Amino acid sequence: MTSQSHNESWLVIRYIVLITVFVALLGLFLLWRIENVRVERFRLALLNQIVPNVTFLTNPIKSLGRAMSDLTLYIDVYEKNKTLKRELHEMKKWKEAALQLEQKNAKLRALNNLKLSSSLLYVTGEILIDSGSPFSSSVLINLGAQDGITDGAAVVDGLGLIGRISGVEKKLSRVILLSDSKSFVPAIIEPNNQEAIVRGDNTSAPRIDFVRGTSKIKPGARVYTSGRGGIFPAGVVIGKIVLSSDKKIRTRLAANLNQLDYVRVIIKRESKIPAEAGGIVNLKGQ
Repeated sequence: MTSQSHNESWLVIRYIVLITVFVALLGLFLLWRIENVRVERFRLALLNQIVPNVTFLTNPIKSLGRAMSDLTLYIDVYEKNKTLKRELHEMKKWKEAALQLEQKNAKLRALNNLKLSSSLLYVTGEILIDSGSPFSSSVLINLGAQDGITDGAAVVDGLGLIGRISGVEKKLSRVILLSDSKSFVPAIIEPNNQEAIVRGDNTSAPRIDFVRGTSKIKPGARVYTSGRGGIFPAGVVIGKIVLSSDKKIRTRLAANLNQLDYVRVIIKRESKIPAEAGGIVNLKGQ
């Protein structure tokens, strides 16, 4: 009985509390909805008493609100930063592609500005692959017999001579570069027009051999093809004279053999070289 009466007492108290809360909330609702001057003054007086005394509760709420706002802003900035990084990465790719295209265009413009004798023809092609080794320097180009290429023809880029054709197939040819040890080019050194041979020795600066009056040769003197032997046309730029550390006379090539993209094969209108002098894979007579 005691336990039952105790439970009934708690139920009564709960009902009283619920009714009291309901009445208080209803009273507050009516208090804030009634449009009356006296009620308005009462509301202001009530707020004047309550608001200053609950700042210790509102301050943490405000701080929490600011923290949530800062967190939202941080997340937004973080996402934008990720997007900008992706865009920057894409822009770097496009920049690299644009730089490569600019370099190719510059080389093509240099080829177009290269002046050749009216007695010469030329065919423009592209480097396919570097087929050299530690003991030889050569490249393959996408020009062959069907393009009128003949064995021994001179090859230039937009800056100067780079080598000669050595082996021709139908659709491609091999170019022996000036740095190759099998490369020998008859040359003239200005301003005294001294004849010499530019001989490759597997370095980026071929040697000057078989020249008289070496004391007259000064660093910086320009070197051109002489045309002797009828292999190379005369007057094609090879490079400039430099002195190596061992005091040997060498040629700093005008063309950069390490950055070749487009080349021109110079063909004489009346070539003295047999059109079928040799092939890359199957040489004649073998």
